[in-house]
Amino acid sequence: MAKRILLILLAVLVVAGAVIGGVIYVGTQSDGEREGSAHLSGTSGADTEEDDDFGTVEVYAVLDDGTLDPEASGLTEKVWDTFVRVVTPDFAATTMTQFRVGDAPDSDTLAYVYQDDDPQYWVLAANLATSENEADLIATLVHEYSHILSLGGSEMDASVDSCSTIELTEGCAAGDSYLWGFEQQFWAGYGDESPSADNDDENEAYDFYLAHEEDFVSDYAATNVVEDFAESFMTFVLEEQPDADTLVADKLNYFWQFEEFTGIRERIRDEFSDELGLGV
Repeated sequence: MAKRILLILLAVLVVAGAVIGGVIYVGTQSDGEREGSAHLSGTSGADTEEDDDFGTVEVYAVLDDGTLDPEASGLTEKVWDTFVRVVTPDFAATTMTQFRVGDAPDSDTLAYVYQDDDPQYWVLAANLATSENEADLIATLVHEYSHILSLGGSEMDASVDSCSTIELTEGCAAGDSYLWGFEQQFWAGYGDESPSADNDDENEAYDFYLAHEEDFVSDYAATNVVEDFAESFMTFVLEEQPDADTLVADKLNYFWQFEEFTGIRERIRDEFSDELGLGV
């Protein structure tokens, strides 16, 4: 199962001048020895497994009420509680099956999501070593939430034999899916110049970003259309609506046409207005 991974430092959006920037660090764990795990208690009662990105991780089951088994504490509890506040307890309870946490100080990955064996369910993995900054954590979890919204449920069809839209690990994008609409409006014009929808080559992505820097909210958004969608969604949620005549502004305004997304935006901004100093 492919895993999309990222650490997001909150993008800066100057709406009046349509100047948008951001820094995203992407990385996976090396095979070498990892530094200490200061945030993992070792006494949580959770099972442990080895993870390609975070080394040894504690594995928590998500219960029917959105809480964890075993009960989490400390930073693990804070990260999960923040995610639940982003997605709502009902979404966490009905969509998530596992929460996996590691502590990898030598990794700049904060979190990623991927489908469980049953594709209607999802798993969240988080790196406690990079979860201390609350603003970064919220932004990252909004990004991860958008992956589930755009790659889960009826947005993808894993049963088709051939795909005429976007084919990903999660399936073939439905013709009326949010992601396919985004691709047709903002990526189709690049033709063969753009990275593929499942690209994970950082060098290819950065070269593409340098050639089209004004088109993206961050360099990580140029990785592929899936990450561009998620980065743009994150900025849509956390920043004010732009009124400039730019491609980036058009991407952010793409989400304003959907009542579901504007409702999610309003709810998240209200939920985290104190932490992020957001106007609601």
